[in-house]
Amino acid sequence: MRIPPLLVAFALTFATASVLAQSRPYNAKALARYDTSYVKCEARFPDMAGHKDEAYLGLWRIKLDPKSTARLAEIRSSAAYKAERQVVAKGAAKPAASAASNALERQCRGLWGEFERAPKAKP
Repeated sequence: MRIPPLLVAFALTFATASVLAQSRPYNAKALARYDTSYVKCEARFPDMAGHKDEAYLGLWRIKLDPKSTARLAEIRSSAAYKAERQVVAKGAAKPAASAASNALERQCRGLWGEFERAPKAKP
């Protein structure tokens, strides 16, 4: 029995896309940028304080559990994460324009709205 080449190509593409989709939330550069922005959101919206990981994983529809928390901690201790945090900190030292401030506020409100809509784990 011979497997059609198109079917093999589809299977490989699907498997690769699945692996990439699973690793996307755990990208060190993206996480560093998110963490920096979330600190600014917490300063504007005190209700957001203490929900950084839960809100981030909620964007990817991943539940906050010990495994995902450990994976985030591992990434935050990586050299790539720390290097990106330094790059972002240098950019954040510049004064923000009012248009950028409004964009950040919209992003914060959108993130918090997603967080509030996400189903919560029952205790």
